[in-house]
Amino acid sequence: MKKNKSFLVLGLWMGLAGCQAPRVGDGGDYAPKAERLPLPSGAGSSMASSRVLLGVDNLEASGFAALDGKRVGLITNQTSINGRGEKTRLVLRRASQVNLVALYTPEHGLDGKEKAGAYVSSRRDSLTGLTAYSLYGKTRKPTAAMLRGIDVLVFDLQDIGARSYTYISTMALAMEACGEHGKEFMVLDRPNPLGGVRVQGPPIESRWLSFVGQLPVPYIHGMTAGELARMANSEGWLKSRCRLAVIPMRGWQRGMAWEHTRLPWVATSPNIPNPRSPFYYAATGIFGSLTGGDIGIGTSGPFEYAGARGVNAREFTTRMNALNFPGVSFTPYRSSVRPGYEGSKIRISPDSSADLVALDVAIIHELNERMSRDLFSTTSRSKKDLFYKVYGSQSLERDLKGGKHPGQIIASWEPHNQRFAQQRARYLLY
Repeated sequence: MKKNKSFLVLGLWMGLAGCQAPRVGDGGDYAPKAERLPLPSGAGSSMASSRVLLGVDNLEASGFAALDGKRVGLITNQTSINGRGEKTRLVLRRASQVNLVALYTPEHGLDGKEKAGAYVSSRRDSLTGLTAYSLYGKTRKPTAAMLRGIDVLVFDLQDIGARSYTYISTMALAMEACGEHGKEFMVLDRPNPLGGVRVQGPPIESRWLSFVGQLPVPYIHGMTAGELARMANSEGWLKSRCRLAVIPMRGWQRGMAWEHTRLPWVATSPNIPNPRSPFYYAATGIFGSLTGGDIGIGTSGPFEYAGARGVNAREFTTRMNALNFPGVSFTPYRSSVRPGYEGSKIRISPDSSADLVALDVAIIHELNERMSRDLFSTTSRSKKDLFYKVYGSQSLERDLKGGKHPGQIIASWEPHNQRFAQQRARYLLY
C-alpha cells in the first residue's frame, strides 16, 4: 500500500474550506462545507400528497393546442410515457389534433436496450409505422433531410441529472438543428431524478465539450430538461438559437427525488434500472470512465460498487466509512463478475445530502492510494481522453498526482457552482 499523502496539505485545505481539522486516522470529511441548498428533511411525506403531472400530461390536458395544425417529429424512447404509463408516441399518434410524422431516437435506441456507446440504426417503428431516425449513428444531430417533413420537433426523454448522460446532449444538438433549419422545438418537461437542489461537481473546460458534456454546466446541475433548454437557448451555448416552447410539469418541487413524484419509473438505459440509479451514477460515473476500476456493471446494481484489483476490501471499506459522507455507507465485496476485484458496495440513503461528486473523487483517490499502479497509469490514452471529457478537464489527474488533498479539489468547484446557481435562477420553472 502507498503511504497516504492526505494530510500533507491539510493546513492549506483548511484555509480554503474553512473546515475544522479531521482527526488523523479518520480521513475527515471530503465535503469542505455544508450543502449550499440543503435538501428538505422529510420531503417524502410532505411532497407526495398528489402525483406529479408531466409535460406530456399537461399537453394532453390542453387538447394538444400547441401542436394543432403542425407536422410533428418526436425525440423518444422507452422512457417517453405519460403519468398513466402510456407511450408518448402512441398518445400523440391517436390524438386527432396531432399529425405525428417522424420519430428520432437517442443513445440506447427506441427501446433503450442498446449498450452504451453502441451505434443505433434508423428503423421503422412497429407500433406507429413511422421511421425512427437514429441520433446516435451516422449523425448525432438531425440533418436537413431528417427535419424536412416536420414543423416542430418535440423532445420527451427522461434525463438523470448528470452532465455526462447523453440525452441532454441530444436535446442541445437537436435545438441547434431546429434553429439552423427554421423548425420549432418543444420540450415536454420531466423531473430531475436527483431533485432540483444539488449543484455539485467540477465545471467543464471549453476544450473538453463533447457529446458526454455538451453544455457548460456543473457535473450535477439540478435542472430539468426544460430548464436546461431555456438556459442553453438564451446563454449562447448553441450555435443557432431556436424557437423554443417548454410544456412544464405541475406539482413538481425542487426538493423532490423520483420517489416523491409517485410516477412510474422506466429504466433510462440498461445500467440505470431503478430510480435510485442516478444517485449511484453521480457517485461513481466519473470513476467508472477509468480503466481498472469496478463499478458493478454486469450485476443487478450497476454503479453501486467501487473496487479494483489488489485492494483489500475490508481495509478500503473501513476507510470509506471513516470519511463520514452523510447518508452513505459502505460494505466489503468481492466481485462475482470480475475475478480478483474487490472493494465496497455503496448504499446511498434516499435523503442523503452528501456531495455525490465529492464521493466520486474520494473513491478515485482512496483506490489510487491502495493500488500498486494508480488508475490513471492503467488507463489507455484513448480511454483517458474520455475521462477528461466526462470530468471536464485534466485537472483531477494532475492535482491528485501532485499530492493535492481531495478536499482542496472539491473546494475549488465551489466558486463556479455558486455563480452557476445564481445564473440559472432566471431559467427555473419550479
